[in-house]
Amino acid sequence: MDIVQRLSDLRARTDRIDPRELDSLWDRLTPARIEDLVGYRWRGFSFDTGHRTHDLLGKSRWYGKTFVSASEVQPLVCYDEDGQLFSDKKTGRGEASLWEVVFRGEVTATMVYDGMPVFDHFKKVEDNTVIGVMNGKGPLVFDGGEHYWFGLERDTAV
Repeated sequence: MDIVQRLSDLRARTDRIDPRELDSLWDRLTPARIEDLVGYRWRGFSFDTGHRTHDLLGKSRWYGKTFVSASEVQPLVCYDEDGQLFSDKKTGRGEASLWEVVFRGEVTATMVYDGMPVFDHFKKVEDNTVIGVMNGKGPLVFDGGEHYWFGLERDTAV
């Protein structure tokens, strides 16, 4: 099955997704490079694998991420009460930066949070879509021994 179609099928699911399905998709993707991400705001989407972060981001009205440059990243762009976008530095404990990091034997563009031991590794589905997997330490990252999975689509409206 085509990768774009597989992603579309996973996003359309209304039942819980087994993280192994996302592992399988991840293995078929090309590692993202820092230059693939910077200069854009990205709309986020979450895969419901039962991970607590899926619900946490829904409650925080998560929009996505903004990669201004490798050293200036807004990891938690959310909607405020008036529907305006803002960088939620409180929840994210600051902002983030991009680094090249080895994950599962491949170098990926990786977002490193400033204030907590959390890393988001990215692989490309195509130029305007990436899949991310959260890695690091603690219960925010591992829920029942599983990573949190999400995706980003380039916001071409800005």
